[in-house]
Amino acid sequence: MTVDSSKDLHTDYIEVMMGPSHPAMHGITQIKLFLDGETIISADVEPGYLHRGFEKECEDHRWNQIVPYTDRLNYVSPLINNVAYVMAVEKLCGIKPTPRCDYLRVILSEMNRLTDHLTCVGAAVMELGAFSGFLYFVKARELYYDLMESVTGARVTYSWTRVGGMRWDILKGLKPSPTRRSRKPRILKEIDGLFTKNRLFLDRVVDVGVISREDAISYGITGPFLRSTGVAYDVRKAHPYAAYSEVDFEIPVGENGDCYDRYRVRMAEMEQSMRIIEQALGKLPKGPVNVEDPRFVFPPKQAVYTTIEGMINHFRLVYDDVHPPRARRTGMRKAETEK
Repeated sequence: MTVDSSKDLHTDYIEVMMGPSHPAMHGITQIKLFLDGETIISADVEPGYLHRGFEKECEDHRWNQIVPYTDRLNYVSPLINNVAYVMAVEKLCGIKPTPRCDYLRVILSEMNRLTDHLTCVGAAVMELGAFSGFLYFVKARELYYDLMESVTGARVTYSWTRVGGMRWDILKGLKPSPTRRSRKPRILKEIDGLFTKNRLFLDRVVDVGVISREDAISYGITGPFLRSTGVAYDVRKAHPYAAYSEVDFEIPVGENGDCYDRYRVRMAEMEQSMRIIEQALGKLPKGPVNVEDPRFVFPPKQAVYTTIEGMINHFRLVYDDVHPPRARRTGMRKAETEK
């Protein structure tokens, strides 16, 4: 008779403190893991090890001074945060941006959506050991970083928007050359060939991290994560803003809500973002990028140097700032309370 001695072995769970200094998490979270060998039995997550104090800083700064803080909320797609913030202030002030401003905000936001997805998926495949794959993603991201730098003058944090418009108009040469335009889809095709049907990649992402659409909605999950569960909800379609109602694009969705679906949704969204950019560049209207209202927008430098009105308006905006109408603020607050 053979005796199975493994049943007599006594094994304790191993407690491992993952973080708060884990490099993949930028020091923001501590996870207390309980392991049975290499199998995770449970995880106790404790967020809050890093707080940027964003809200508190905003209490003591002027409206336009807050724009640089929005960059830091997500530094791989900062311009989207720039746009979201100034749109809220513009709504408070009753400002309607110019058509050219709306289109440019869409174009640069979609470029940032591409850099965000490329960073996210690139970092994900690197965590699986595919460092060469990460370089493919970064290669594509650099093309958009170069374009963003040519427009804003900054490499990562742009602070390009302003209440009532933008810091300045784009250069005439924003449209990339045919060679550069063809490189981006080609690199994405290379990435697709590397990973989408790669057995090593599939073994690590299919049926991993599954979340149902019901749980995703219950937890308040948004963006590609939500759409990977099969929920076709996109704010750009449901509540179009800027110039999104003027361009045609689709909402990619997944089926199983696992890591593989989140990868596929982001890859498909990058194709849609390039489609949006091409349409918006083709329809880009002429005209000013800032509203002509001295209460909110700085006058041209030439006017500041040569006219008393320009100097006064510039001086007042620097030292006195934008003033949203009190009645509008009170009315919006009352409406929110009644809801």
